[in-house]
Amino acid sequence: MAPALLRLALRAASTAYRCAVSIRNRRYDLARCEIHRPPVPVVSVGNLTVGGTGKTPMVEWLSRRLREQGARVAILSRGYGAEQGGLNDEALELELALADVPHLQNPDRAASAEIAVEELASQILVLDDAFQHRRLARDLDIVLLDASEPFGFGYLLPRGLLREPLAALARADVVVLSRADMIDAAARQAIRRRVESLAPRSLWCEVVHRPAGLTDSQGGAYPLSELQDKRVAAFCGIGNPAGFRHTLSALGCRLVGWREFPDHHDYDRHDVERLAHDLRQSGAELAVCTRKDLVKLRTGSLGGVPLRALAVELQFLEGEPRLLSALQPLVERARAVEPPWL
Repeated sequence: MAPALLRLALRAASTAYRCAVSIRNRRYDLARCEIHRPPVPVVSVGNLTVGGTGKTPMVEWLSRRLREQGARVAILSRGYGAEQGGLNDEALELELALADVPHLQNPDRAASAEIAVEELASQILVLDDAFQHRRLARDLDIVLLDASEPFGFGYLLPRGLLREPLAALARADVVVLSRADMIDAAARQAIRRRVESLAPRSLWCEVVHRPAGLTDSQGGAYPLSELQDKRVAAFCGIGNPAGFRHTLSALGCRLVGWREFPDHHDYDRHDVERLAHDLRQSGAELAVCTRKDLVKLRTGSLGGVPLRALAVELQFLEGEPRLLSALQPLVERARAVEPPWL
């Protein structure tokens, strides 16, 4: 297809998508669609664009903070890419990091919320990737924008990366600029000004993904110094591979191999054999992936080369006290919730 025709087709598809999204949002705005309100506080983490914006590290950070304050937490997600009866890669990763936080996956998150409250005695719910899931009411809406492309090229799918028009950001209570260290202070300030024009009542935060260490398939922990001056081959199947590479490149290793797979990639035997061959050819001393990849591979080595996952955690550059203050009333409400059988 000629470039001009392709642009025309994408514009037409994007216009149709905009109409569908606008009609759906309008129905929720006018209360013409049923909204379920659980009897416990709900915090939503989501984004405006497709691709990786760092939702999983934010969900992990939130869940840890809430657990530290004595609240019983459950994570609810749609379960995109999960096999029947199983967990998807994000859920497996969170299960590894948060052993005491149940994670329910179901496209019907209202049903999951009922199970979390009635059967698991959860006192507060964290919704993963739920900004567009308006069927479940929430008390705090957190939206992440990736610093590398915060506004999805300005166009809705499929012409751009936006899942909703930028005006939808007005629903957000908190806007978090993730991977903020990938751009300079002037660029961050320009993004903040635009967000303030779209969502003037929202709180503003900036975070980076700080490397926290290395882990293997058995849960063993290793210091980041293991990467220093090592020949490393890396791969990933995530929404923002550039972010992973940016984090890895700052750790003093010599990157001798790199391979990207699609987001939510389900590794098969052919992939493992190809990775093992690439690693042997590259002369790598260490193979590194993300935790999201490791939980699916579940192996300690590839082609005789030790395999490690880079664990990352959120570090706030700005806004952490404001976000914690916004969470505090919800924590107090949550701790007052008694188990349903009492």
